[in-house]
Amino acid sequence: MADFTFEIEEKLLVLSTNDKGWTKELNRVSFNGAPAKFDLRTWSPDHQKMGKGITLTNEEFQVLVEAFKN
Repeated sequence: MADFTFEIEEKLLVLSTNDKGWTKELNRVSFNGAPAKFDLRTWSPDHQKMGKGITLTNEEFQVLVEAFKN
């Protein structure tokens, strides 16, 4: 299996924290060296483990932002 890498390039927002210290965050994350995307998921306190989440391109994120504005 190939190595999986990620880098949080920009921390944008912490939405919540659970009893175990995991946080639900919106960040810009690069996976496997690809350009960073908007990423919404849970992270362990040390950011070494992640939960399931979603990634959005710049265009997808803008559609979401515009939908919430209206």
